[in-house]
Amino acid sequence: MATTNANLDSFGDRGPLLRWLVFTGLWVFAFFLLWRFGLIHQMVASDRTYLSSIIGLLYVAASMHCLWRTIVISREADAARRGGALIAAGSGGLNVEGDAIIVDGAGRLPPCLVSAHIHDLAVKARLQGPRRLDQTLLLRGLAGRLRGSNQFGAFASDTLMKLGLLGTIIGFIMMLAPIAGLDPSDRGAIKSSMSLMSDGMAVAMYTTLAGLVGSILVRIQYYMLDDATAKLFAYAVGLTEVRVVSVLEDQPGAAE
Repeated sequence: MATTNANLDSFGDRGPLLRWLVFTGLWVFAFFLLWRFGLIHQMVASDRTYLSSIIGLLYVAASMHCLWRTIVISREADAARRGGALIAAGSGGLNVEGDAIIVDGAGRLPPCLVSAHIHDLAVKARLQGPRRLDQTLLLRGLAGRLRGSNQFGAFASDTLMKLGLLGTIIGFIMMLAPIAGLDPSDRGAIKSSMSLMSDGMAVAMYTTLAGLVGSILVRIQYYMLDDATAKLFAYAVGLTEVRVVSVLEDQPGAAE
């Protein structure tokens, strides 16, 4: 009982969203400092391919997607916590009413993915009769629904990394191209080639730096999101195995 209450209380705050806000606040502050000292302007001006700017825009888009998913998971966790509290406070009966679950003596479960999973369990218990209730396949479906589009984080991180590597290749091509057909006796051509080589090196270094930093920051954000999703799924498993499945198996008529 104490363990269940501790799990319920762990979802009482908006932990995932607060962690995202703290992390984002830190990198926004770091970006402001880099902008203040002219380093961002220098990178944009030196990158003739504009890949660094594209990487920055894609990073912002991935961060907004992560924020949206974090808000969704926070709301799901809060609804699951309230539903778990209702089940704990009820008299033990679970009744199907349309798409909702009514807990005897406590009321209707708040709409969320965990409540939908409990609804599916109740319907399955009613249809299969007194046999042992196995929720393995339903839990797999719940895990997939909770993850949602979280896998976009891995795609975004990999894309940012590859754009940075693409900029590296383009930069080296720009750096080495002036060497072909260069006349060593023409000092003017050598000076112009050195300038072009310097521009190519800047493109290679800045795009690589932007891609690596963007990829790492995206991975950190989605790691925090995946951790929050895994904790919510673990809570759902504990709630259904300890309370819901036992009730449905002992009182098969409660879902009629």
